[in-house]
Amino acid sequence: MNNQYIDFTDAKMLRSKAEQQLKEKQKKADATIVEIEVKKLLHELQVHQIELEMQNEELRQAYETAETALKKYTMLYDFAPMGYFTLDQDGRISELNFTGAEMLGDRRFSLKNSSFKLYVSEDSKPVFNQFFSKVYSSGTKESCELSLGDDNNPLCVIYVEGIVTFDEKECLLSAVNISAFKKQHNR
Repeated sequence: MNNQYIDFTDAKMLRSKAEQQLKEKQKKADATIVEIEVKKLLHELQVHQIELEMQNEELRQAYETAETALKKYTMLYDFAPMGYFTLDQDGRISELNFTGAEMLGDRRFSLKNSSFKLYVSEDSKPVFNQFFSKVYSSGTKESCELSLGDDNNPLCVIYVEGIVTFDEKECLLSAVNISAFKKQHNR
């Protein structure tokens, strides 16, 4: 206990002592408030960490699903028994599958950015040009029959279907080698 004499009639001294006691009470209260705020903040951080972990798990699962789909559709596209080509508006090959490359008689990577017309026989070029123009002008699926190669190196006869993408930037072609079918029916 404080042995110091307090004169309760001295207003200045009384005021000073009251302010001092108030400061001590506020320090205790501030410490309690700070402790409560720290606990709240820690709780919020822990909840947020768990939310992030849950989102991370969801993203990991979505990534795995996307990877599985990519592998599936890559296999379906690359190894399909028909040729797939994506041509730009000038007729250059921007994408093709392995069957398409085989039809053109070259390796896939060396065919990219080359003109599809280079592989169409002279006799079929007017048919291809009309087909390609019609695909872009009609906006619907079109088809034709073409001979690939040249007089010295005939490659095959193909049945082609094409359609333009929604943004009209690319033409998607599917091609089926019908050489054996044609030989069989021309006998």
